[in-house]
Amino acid sequence: MSEAPSHPLASVVDDAITSRRSVRRFLQRPVPREWIEQILRVASRAPSGSNTQPWQVHVLTGAARERLCRRLVDAYDDPEQAARHTEEYAYYPRHWQSPYLERRRKVGWDLYGLLDIAKGDKQRMHEQHRRNLLFFDAPVGLMFSIDRVMEQGSWLDYGMFLQNIMVAARARGLDTCPQAAFTPFHRIISEELGLGPQQQVVCGMALGWGDPEAIENSLHTERAEVEAFTRFLDR
Repeated sequence: MSEAPSHPLASVVDDAITSRRSVRRFLQRPVPREWIEQILRVASRAPSGSNTQPWQVHVLTGAARERLCRRLVDAYDDPEQAARHTEEYAYYPRHWQSPYLERRRKVGWDLYGLLDIAKGDKQRMHEQHRRNLLFFDAPVGLMFSIDRVMEQGSWLDYGMFLQNIMVAARARGLDTCPQAAFTPFHRIISEELGLGPQQQVVCGMALGWGDPEAIENSLHTERAEVEAFTRFLDR
């Protein structure tokens, strides 16, 4: 079997992609605004149908971040309030099936195992999920929204934009965690961000320097081999 041709950028790009992981505890170290702007500028080169560029980004730091987190945690910790907040769109399948169910369970129990959270320990699970709403203590919280007029294709474009952000962050030594956990609280988020009725919350993302001492950041998720999801057709 012949080797793929080498390119001076290949190892750099590959490393930025393969070293990306969902970090769940961050250092309290500020990220310069210039870095955030650079990352978003690079990410904006993501392709989009007819160059529509459907992404809209809201960067939260300091008091703005703290205010949003406080409102979200208050709602999450109050059972009556939490019951009134539901997702506006289905991120996960309505009915799980193999192999997706097994993959979901594995990453969940791998994380809880590292954190010594026993099966059935609802209080510890609640506390760990709650950390999503604090951006896992990251100094920068990113919120993403899209115009409701945009259709499914634009959401595909949005995924490429989000990936670009995470890869560009890694290239600068930063870490991220893309988060769908915010979506049930879209009404609170819309209020805090001043979004109009034509805007829909897509997801959030934590951005900063991962804490190298945090046990949860030692989690490395598995990936299926290329042969498991690829067909090569040549005749």
